[in-house]
Amino acid sequence: MATWNSRGLRGSALEEYINRTNEKYLESGLALMQKIPTPITPIQIDKENRHITLAYFDQKSTVDYIGAVQGIPVCFDAKECHTDTFPLANIHEHQVAFMENFERQKGISFILISYTKKDVFYYLQFSLLKKFWKRKEDGGRKSFRYEELDPRFFLHPAGGVLIPYLEGIQMDLKTRD
Repeated sequence: MATWNSRGLRGSALEEYINRTNEKYLESGLALMQKIPTPITPIQIDKENRHITLAYFDQKSTVDYIGAVQGIPVCFDAKECHTDTFPLANIHEHQVAFMENFERQKGISFILISYTKKDVFYYLQFSLLKKFWKRKEDGGRKSFRYEELDPRFFLHPAGGVLIPYLEGIQMDLKTRD
């Protein structure tokens, strides 16, 4: 069973950027995306400050965000990477299975990666994730390198949008079979 503690704050800056981007998209009428909370069971509570100090995850989470972009169902997970090599261990098998089922229902799934040392964001198409995942399952690399990524899917802040993932979705739709 996994426990929750101070590690829960990892990625909070990325989450804040995504939340601000989602607010901007909502205000513009472009998208409705919602953060999916991870269900937990509190074990220890600081009664004086009314804070949970230790908890267990109730179940495996699926993805971080889910919603709709102009009538298209969308789900994505957000990850941070501090080096040029992204370990696939940072993505769980149940998340890949959820995203695959989501895609089968005509939705769009992707991973939004923040490469913190390079200060860039990347839209990892589900199809490319599946390629890397299959390579891992076939006994190959258990990670992928920055150089392996399609440069068209790097996201650059524009028009007051911190992480313009709608540009990634648009490119994703253009490149699908």
